[in-house]
Amino acid sequence: MRNRRSSPRNSSLTFLILLLTLSIFVCSSQVLAKSRRPITDAETRQKKLQCYADIDSGLWGGQCKSSMISRENCALRCLSPACYELIYESDPLEEGEKDLIRSQEFKYCMHKLSSGESLEGVRGAFGH
Repeated sequence: MRNRRSSPRNSSLTFLILLLTLSIFVCSSQVLAKSRRPITDAETRQKKLQCYADIDSGLWGGQCKSSMISRENCALRCLSPACYELIYESDPLEEGEKDLIRSQEFKYCMHKLSSGESLEGVRGAFGH
């Protein structure tokens, strides 16, 4: 049996192939992340209707059915947990509150999230 020792040339070639494969993977994943299509208003409305249906059926628990504002907070969390946490978690909507600025931030957050973009700068993007 012959001793199979790899030559320095073979090791270098293997390393270069591995490096090239890795760089192709990294570059293609970055392109794919940036080329994702943002969610449309129609898709958002449809998804929110499904969230309301899930809440009404009890999937989100009784606390989400205790009031209209609880239902709305749960629907927003259902729609996008990450955006809800960023925009509303520390200060949920209250009865009678219409917060147009945070509503725009939430919509912007969903747009960026669905596009594969960073959520940095979303909070406060429309003034506070």
